[in-house]
Amino acid sequence: MEKKIIINVGRQLGSGGHDIGRMLASEFDAQFYDREILNLAAKESGFSKEIFERNDERKGFLRSFLHLPIRNSAVGENFYQNNFSQEGLFKFQSDAIRKEAEKGSCVFVGRCADYVLRDFPNTVNIFITASMQFRIDNMANKLGVSPEEARKLIEQGEKHRAEYYNYYTGKKWGASQSYDLCIDASILGLVETEKFIAEFVRKKLEMTS
Repeated sequence: MEKKIIINVGRQLGSGGHDIGRMLASEFDAQFYDREILNLAAKESGFSKEIFERNDERKGFLRSFLHLPIRNSAVGENFYQNNFSQEGLFKFQSDAIRKEAEKGSCVFVGRCADYVLRDFPNTVNIFITASMQFRIDNMANKLGVSPEEARKLIEQGEKHRAEYYNYYTGKKWGASQSYDLCIDASILGLVETEKFIAEFVRKKLEMTS
């Protein structure tokens, strides 16, 4: 596909959204961004990567920010004049997303990219769900934890993720009206789900071209 495309992937924790996003990037010859956006935002802002990692898709982290390093002395000397707030960090991250999207085709996973890039042409917004058992098994295998611990991590992680998304977008995380397609990856499996999404992307862009 020759024209530039942007695919934004929202996902439930443990649903395989990261892996599906990477497969989509490979299929459409697009750049892939998940946690990579945190590195770009850190470079743009001058703040340390650890600050963005603490803030990643969650609110309320600032209570412990004093334990984190500031990367350079210029930022340290002007700490409170350099947009060090959650809103400021969100802006740096959003600017990094927009900058990469302007360069060429991209697949973004999470980080409110569907909202940040809402005015960009040729965008497709996907939300990937899966059954709780599928997600528990996935998380338990990936992290080497018990099913009980995996469920706890999913529930806590999704609470933070939803609060973050809802706060910055004014929308509801996971609500179907926010996306072009919502799909349950536990029905077809990750590979077939990616193929289904890829075909949907092609058809949607054909209709809007």
